Amino acid sequence: TLQASCLCGSAPCLLCGCCPSSNNSTVTRLVFSFFLLLGTLVSVIMILPGMETQLRKIPGFCQGGTTIPGIENHVNCDVIVGYKSVYRMCFAMACFFFLFSAIMIRVKSSKDPRATIQNGFWFFKFLILVGITVGAFFIPDGTFHDVWFYFGIVGSFMFILIQLILLIDFAHSWNEVWVRNAEEGNSKCWFSGLLFFTVLHYALAFAAVVLFYLYYTKPDNCAEHKFFISFNLILCVIISVVSVLPKVQDASPQSGLLQSSIITLYTMYVTWSAMTNNPNRECNPSLLSLVSNINKTEAMPTSSPGMVQLWDAQGIVGLVIFLFCTFYASIRSSSNAQVNRLMQTEEGKGSVGGEEVGEDGLRRVMDNEEDGVTYNYSFFHFHLLLSQRIQQNLWVKISSSWLGLGLYLWTLVAPVIFPNRDFN
Repeated sequence: TLQASCLCGSAPCLLCGCCPSSNNSTVTRLVFSFFLLLGTLVSVIMILPGMETQLRKIPGFCQGGTTIPGIENHVNCDVIVGYKSVYRMCFAMACFFFLFSAIMIRVKSSKDPRATIQNGFWFFKFLILVGITVGAFFIPDGTFHDVWFYFGIVGSFMFILIQLILLIDFAHSWNEVWVRNAEEGNSKCWFSGLLFFTVLHYALAFAAVVLFYLYYTKPDNCAEHKFFISFNLILCVIISVVSVLPKVQDASPQSGLLQSSIITLYTMYVTWSAMTNNPNRECNPSLLSLVSNINKTEAMPTSSPGMVQLWDAQGIVGLVIFLFCTFYASIRSSSNAQVNRLMQTEEGKGSVGGEEVGEDGLRRVMDNEEDGVTYNYSFFHFHLLLSQRIQQNLWVKISSSWLGLGLYLWTLVAPVIFPNRDFN
């Protein structure tokens, strides 16, 4: 049937009714991103406060929960909910994307037989993901959570860098489109829009710095936080000044304060996220204590490595940024050569896709990768693999923000230092 062929066939058949003008490469990335979103939603449900309590109320389900006479409760609800379940869900998703990352190494075009696996067989892929997930919940506790926690630290460091690269690319694309529109039409309107959002981003970043000093530092304590806030603020001022230097503007006309403002705001978020991992409640007040003006100075209870803090504000903001970057990575079509090289994409290399109408009258998406893939299949899955990280390490987040700022600074000064090289 048509439905079966869509599930087992290629990506052009999928989503053809809702996005008929999309290319094969875009639809495939969106479907894999949907798998990632599905796993994220399951993890969110598993870590909901009170979930284990509710499961224990189900008769005959959880060990130690409500029982049914004559029926023994077999399910260990400590594993299927809470931070342990999230670790196992992320491990399963990481294994799934690692498998495809390994399979898709050096795929050059859709004529490669492996491209059919990449762009189709969605039902079987879903079964594989479900199978790996079920198997992950049978892994004995032992040292699994501790070992996976340290894998998560490395993945977190790399994923924050990828998020920053995607934000840089998004800012460049945004600035490029609006400047082009200003040159073609109502320049006052478009330039006013650029100015408004640039000022807004800097205003939000400045407000964040003020709040950080007010609530995350003390006159005689929290020296680390004072250093992080001050040092990152100085770095953000430096990149903002460098981005508008005459030599930088001559070498890279597309650079400007809009990009720097977005990077500054993101850096403030990473700084906040790092400070919320401090176990000292005097330096890391909860959102509830800030709202209700409760001053608690006792230290948080010591937990095992990798313990997840449930439903804090920075976690929700981080989830929104994560979903945005994942979606953007799926649909991006960038003209920034430096970012394309870093992200292993070659937008525009493939043949031009378009809408195709089959013999049955249904619209299908065209295969735009017959002459060459528009993104690195293996790296795309590696990027999704890195998103399966759980870590609450202060120094990992801070050091990744420093490296990310250095990377952005390099994109500004590299064309000046090497004028004979093509960076456009």
